[in-house]
Amino acid sequence: MSGLLDFSLAVRLLNYYICYLALKNLDSLFRKKSICVADEEGHGTGMRRVLSVKDLTFFGIAAIIGGGTFSAIGNACYMGGPGVIFLYAICAVACGFTAMCYAEFASRVPVSGSAYTYAYITFGELFAWIIGWALILEYSIGNIFIAFSWSGYFTNLVQGIPEWLTTNYRSAHQAFLANIAGEGLIAWRTAPQIGRLRIIFDMPAVLINVVLTVLVFFGTRESRNLNNVMVIIKLSIIAIVIGVGVSHIDINNWTPFMPNGFNGVMSGVSAVFFAYIGFDAVSTLAEESKNPQKDLPRSMIYSLIICTIVYMVLAMVITGMASYKLLGVSDPLAEIFKLKGMKWMLFIVSIAAVVAMTSVLLVYQMGQPRIWMSMSRDGLLPGKFASIHPKYKTPGFATIITGLVVGVPIFFTNEQLVLDFTSIGTLFAFALVCGGIIILPGNTNAREKGKFKIPYVNSRYIVPTTTVASFVLIVLFYPDSIYSDAGNSKLNYPMIIFYIFWAVIAVFSYIKSFSLIPVMGLLSCCYLLTGMGWTNWTMFAVWLLIGLVIYFSYGYRKSKLAGKINAANQ
Repeated sequence: MSGLLDFSLAVRLLNYYICYLALKNLDSLFRKKSICVADEEGHGTGMRRVLSVKDLTFFGIAAIIGGGTFSAIGNACYMGGPGVIFLYAICAVACGFTAMCYAEFASRVPVSGSAYTYAYITFGELFAWIIGWALILEYSIGNIFIAFSWSGYFTNLVQGIPEWLTTNYRSAHQAFLANIAGEGLIAWRTAPQIGRLRIIFDMPAVLINVVLTVLVFFGTRESRNLNNVMVIIKLSIIAIVIGVGVSHIDINNWTPFMPNGFNGVMSGVSAVFFAYIGFDAVSTLAEESKNPQKDLPRSMIYSLIICTIVYMVLAMVITGMASYKLLGVSDPLAEIFKLKGMKWMLFIVSIAAVVAMTSVLLVYQMGQPRIWMSMSRDGLLPGKFASIHPKYKTPGFATIITGLVVGVPIFFTNEQLVLDFTSIGTLFAFALVCGGIIILPGNTNAREKGKFKIPYVNSRYIVPTTTVASFVLIVLFYPDSIYSDAGNSKLNYPMIIFYIFWAVIAVFSYIKSFSLIPVMGLLSCCYLLTGMGWTNWTMFAVWLLIGLVIYFSYGYRKSKLAGKINAANQ
């Protein structure tokens, strides 16, 4: 109990310290980088521009189709039943609106910082740091989940590896405490020991991280060639899986369509949204793109459309082949073919999963160093993160650090923890990108040939009207979204906060005549955030607090914008 009080006191003191620093010089926290400065930085990095629109689209597909297809889709179907296709559609719409916002930003500011740079231009330095810090959850922490999933399918292909080298320490310990038979318990009982410490770690997950870190370090062209081959292989195999699966569909498995109601469908938001994470990774490759202002927007939208079609068809096929109750496993595609007695398909699915997840790991491993490179160029991280290798023309130091950030936690964390952590951080970043487009000043240059600009649809009357109509329908037909009479009656605070935010946006849409598409993207992402549990929010808040301590201790003082302002005042 005393330990818990000490932790609470430490968090409170940390909050007071951050508030003191923030109020001390409020204006400097929101200093903004100009579009011209950001654009100039992107043209002088010395990185090789070798990526075409096809390459960028393949990188987008590589990043999206991976863990969400071969792992997370199982839990989503288990919680939502066949009705999970509605959640895929909702997430696709949210990501579609967000992709258009990313596309306009990428066209205006073709540099590698992704959402971090976009936030620096629109919201200012503090928000830019928060986004950059949150993106670590998407790229580095997200790669930990993919590495675990990759290992699971790889060990299906390669037999004979002892259990203590194919699972993580945390899962093995939990299996031992709960006395749950399986890989974890076997690993705990058979693992060698050094003193009282058992040697248990996921060796395949560690090794794939090392191999891809080395590949990314050596060059973009080499990574591109490998990625394109892997994307062609995995799309071909997924087509085979769908083709074979269709002939084994039993339509009775689609009844009931939403066995746990719409709340059950929404409970899978972490798993489903995780499946869409990746299209934004394309924007981190701006400085290696041949024509970033034209090719980045097209590639993000192309990859999102292709992957949405694949996901919805695949979800209908697997929920038709087997009852949703049997899909709550880490390898759902392998499980359904095992249930059908089609052992030859298990081998094909495992190959597809290994290839798919390798390509995801590759893209994320490329994305994170480039975000750190942009933050370092702005002075928010040490200058070493921005260094470009003289021979390979890649951010070498940042790539090595990314490999360590992904590799070390593999030894002591597990899949579910990093999955929830990743989704909330990414949704937060997506919401701020949409908000950034709303407040970004108009730029006539964005109408030039080759540049993308979101079509302007005036939301002045559309958003307020649909808001009022939606609130009426919610009160009349869906009051459970506000409170529940099941068991102890309680208010649904996340949804209530979302409705208040929705009403505020509707008012400002009427007053300011915001563009409709980014408004819909912002509201869609915020709605998906309501599906996150309190544990997720608590972990995210602690993560942000740690990031703010680092910012105020280093980035706030070392920022290049701060240096320019100080020089101008002298």
